[in-house]
Amino acid sequence: MSTTGATAEPPSSSRAGSIAGDPLAALGSLPGVAESVESMRKAVDRVYGHRIMRRRSNQITAEAALRGARGSAALSGADWALEEVRRRTDFSGDGEARVLGAALRLSAEAGQLLSIWRQSPLRVLARLHMVAAAGAGDEVGRPRRAGERVDEPLIELPVPGADEVSGRLDGLADLIVAGSAAPALVTAAVVHGELLALRPFTTHNGLVARAAERIVLIGSGLDPKAVCPSEVGHAELGRAAYLAALDGYVSGTPDGMAAWIGHCGRAVELGARESTAVCEALQRGAA
Repeated sequence: MSTTGATAEPPSSSRAGSIAGDPLAALGSLPGVAESVESMRKAVDRVYGHRIMRRRSNQITAEAALRGARGSAALSGADWALEEVRRRTDFSGDGEARVLGAALRLSAEAGQLLSIWRQSPLRVLARLHMVAAAGAGDEVGRPRRAGERVDEPLIELPVPGADEVSGRLDGLADLIVAGSAAPALVTAAVVHGELLALRPFTTHNGLVARAAERIVLIGSGLDPKAVCPSEVGHAELGRAAYLAALDGYVSGTPDGMAAWIGHCGRAVELGARESTAVCEALQRGAA
């Protein structure tokens, strides 16, 4: 029997299976996706079954948040050593420091937004952007408007126009509110991929997309204690693999979508492995 919420579904999923035309559930049937989901669940169950989790789960959660923030920042161009992130108290300096600060703020904020996500995902995305951008400028906390430029230099895909962004964000929100019979991994991967493809804000889109992915994974019951930081896995797999997998998502082909979902599943596995290693270090008294 599973030791975690890894096999749990969102509260509304029993109703979601009867929703006509569940596109997320259809993605779950793509070749290789079921195997990715099963492999990911085993990794999540492994960390939740560790004996340290019974006594020190809060410590594992805090460490996962720190490591996840570091990983997300690395993918946005601020690849700092973990100990430097742990040591530093001021993140208001250069551009890389500000990226780290934004990632840390998002990591702390994500857990506060779980109850709002299923009812008002666009409100949560606006809040995430406000937290990341720290209130700088009148474009903060809202989707970009026609003529506003996007500052996301590490993602070179064509940028959709403001009207397309608005329509696709509304569609994504409708999917989340309606619920789905799809595994949490599929929903999380689509949320992540769609936000990266759209880059709906003028800044910090990558950080927001990865934070939203984590909200789905935590809120679904897959990772209720937030100890499987997918951002760690995305960083470990590397920026080139991340962007190649994103190309698959943007292509919209079955193979491309399956590859992106599989990439996201592997990232969760690696995040779970990271926390398992932290548990083992604590058990040895080495951390």
